[in-house]
Amino acid sequence: MPAPSGKPLRRSKRHRIVGGVCGGFAEWRGIRPTTARILFLVCTLAIPGIFVYLVLWAIIPQES
Repeated sequence: MPAPSGKPLRRSKRHRIVGGVCGGFAEWRGIRPTTARILFLVCTLAIPGIFVYLVLWAIIPQES
């Protein structure tokens, strides 16, 4: 699913706290990084979020 901007999903170098996954998702969807992190925390309550984060960290390439 492409973002409205047409940019590919990449881990962020600018909006990174741990691996840049939430920051990259935020840039890809055009939302604030804080909003993406809050969404991740909410999802963590429903599914094992740390596992999902590590898988995404391994799969999503870093921006160049």
